Amino acid sequence: MKPININYLGTTRLWWLVLLIGILLVIGGFAYWFWPTAGYAVASQIFGWLLILAGVVQLCVAAGPHPAKGWGWWIAGGVIDMFIGFMLVRSIILSEMVFPYFLAIIFIFWGVEAFFGAAAGRRIKYWWLGIINGIVLCLIGFFFLEAGWLSDMLMTSFLASIAFIYWGFTVAIASYEMKPVKKE
Repeated sequence: MKPININYLGTTRLWWLVLLIGILLVIGGFAYWFWPTAGYAVASQIFGWLLILAGVVQLCVAAGPHPAKGWGWWIAGGVIDMFIGFMLVRSIILSEMVFPYFLAIIFIFWGVEAFFGAAAGRRIKYWWLGIINGIVLCLIGFFFLEAGWLSDMLMTSFLASIAFIYWGFTVAIASYEMKPVKKE
């Protein structure tokens, strides 16, 4: 019997780029966790460049010769990531003021995207994990909104490290779903 691969993300030969982004995000999150004195501005710059890199990878996956299923989400996510990344690296003062709000937008968008992904993959055995992922991502986004409103840099620093570690693991795990299945 031929295995059925129902996958919201689709498959691509560039799955290893997505895995690399996930690993870099985890490393960046742990670096910020262990060296918070590196500064709020440095973190916003690092994560700005990581968002630009993540946006480029998303656009490459969507524009490949065999675009992944749900390529519209890939393009929208890539454009949003690149826009927010460029805004963060453009000005240190601007990035310090709006860092929690930009991160809130990103994580709420990914939460909504995870809800749609779970709804699209209801035939998959563990589709409900997408709902849980969406809830966690939206909660992280709302916590960033609260941290920005309170102007609490310590809370934002803690949330940023946790969020990017979680995001990195999520992206790395999703990359294995994107790996093409070899035909027998």
